[in-house]
Amino acid sequence: MEALTKQELHNLAMNIVGKKLQEMGYEFVAINSELKKHPQFVLFKKGEPTIFVLVKATKNLQNPNEDYDVVWMETFKSHAKKQNASVWFAGVGIANAESVDLPVFKDQPYYVAFEDFLKLSN
Repeated sequence: MEALTKQELHNLAMNIVGKKLQEMGYEFVAINSELKKHPQFVLFKKGEPTIFVLVKATKNLQNPNEDYDVVWMETFKSHAKKQNASVWFAGVGIANAESVDLPVFKDQPYYVAFEDFLKLSN
């Protein structure tokens, strides 16, 4: 069995978040699925400010939105503010269905924990 790479886990999280954003009626202005390149999504919805969405795949199924770097996020929020944009964080918990201690394997069952976005600025 082959474990998913960090990039593959990130892409899986991006797909999950992208579907949710489409369901919410957002248009994608830009999408960047490269690891450590932010934001992953730049969103547009008529009558609303631009939204930068940061996506992070994590093994934390209990509280996936807690898994971000607070200091880095403050820097990013100030960057977004200069562009009159809101910042949303999407922590996506992805773990092996048999045990969170095992990696997520290709073509094997896994759990996903993604409820909602952490809205960090308006």
